[in-house]
Amino acid sequence: MTTPTSSRPGVLMLGNVRHAKPEFEKLSEVADVTQVTLGTRDEFIRDCDAGKYNNIVAISRTYDSVAVRPLIIKTGRGKWNGQLMAYGIYVQITGRFDAELVSHLPSSVKFIAHNGAGYDQIDVKPCTERNIAVSNTPSAVDAATANTAVFLMLGALRRAWIPQLAVREGEWRGASPLGRDPDGLTLGILGMGGIGTATAKRAAAFGFRLQYHNRKPVGGLGAQFGGQNVPTYVGFVELLQTSDVISVHLPLGPETKGLIGAKEFSAMKDGVIIINTARGPIIDEAALASSLESGKVWSVGLDVYEKEPEIHLGILKHPGAVLLPHIGTATVDTQRRMEILVIDNVRSAVTKGKLLTMVSE
Repeated sequence: MTTPTSSRPGVLMLGNVRHAKPEFEKLSEVADVTQVTLGTRDEFIRDCDAGKYNNIVAISRTYDSVAVRPLIIKTGRGKWNGQLMAYGIYVQITGRFDAELVSHLPSSVKFIAHNGAGYDQIDVKPCTERNIAVSNTPSAVDAATANTAVFLMLGALRRAWIPQLAVREGEWRGASPLGRDPDGLTLGILGMGGIGTATAKRAAAFGFRLQYHNRKPVGGLGAQFGGQNVPTYVGFVELLQTSDVISVHLPLGPETKGLIGAKEFSAMKDGVIIINTARGPIIDEAALASSLESGKVWSVGLDVYEKEPEIHLGILKHPGAVLLPHIGTATVDTQRRMEILVIDNVRSAVTKGKLLTMVSE
């Protein structure tokens, strides 16, 4: 079974476009656009095998198209129910773009545009083997994610959850401990890409001494920081041993999964503060919980978790944990920028044969 041929390239949108609808509608000027907002992985694979998408050249996919994640809401103090709220459900369409799913894509597919800076939802290797180029949305998320990192950093320095909870429960300051000032503390940026750099720039204004570790030293930082408080490149172990605060900004991959575990925590300063707005599996949560309990880690600020939406109970219940539910890019402004960049990637793919922000690996 095959679909009728068309003189125009086909574009498949997996998921909803919520903030850049006019730009999305204009894609129909250069391509035949098909949008799928519901379904299952098995149905998608069957449709691929049946030839339903044989005209598709570029696929645009949302972060939410990977898995169903019901939101469990709290209805009373200490009580939870299983009610699902419409805005808290991620509707699965395809699941992860792994080797199995990629093997079922029609040979016409040459481009996949992912809406997200992290692209661990796509197995790039089998895509590359089939000459399918993959793009993400790196620059569009830099500011929002860096803002979230600094928010968590300042909150963790004050162990902000303790006074926040106390004042909501009518206990005023409660058992609030004295916090730390950022001035003069050493901030170690682990991963000096766009988000890491944006975080370092913001942190500089609070008086942190800056250092970073990356695959290799980043050129041109002196100009970006105006020659003042320029981050210093250090080795991975040195960053662990000498940083008062460590902020994680690495992509998730085989090399970075579980990168920070018990061994790495033992190498850190006593009372270190950990911030993670990248991907949860980079940090071993059990080891982090143990380090929090022992006092090796004084406080954490987390927006991502190892097994989202689950959070290790040792972290969830710890008063030194400042926690957010993966909302680093959850602003109208950033979501719109991300959607526009995805659409621009697709438009470039079908009109010029290349992606604007192609993943390099």
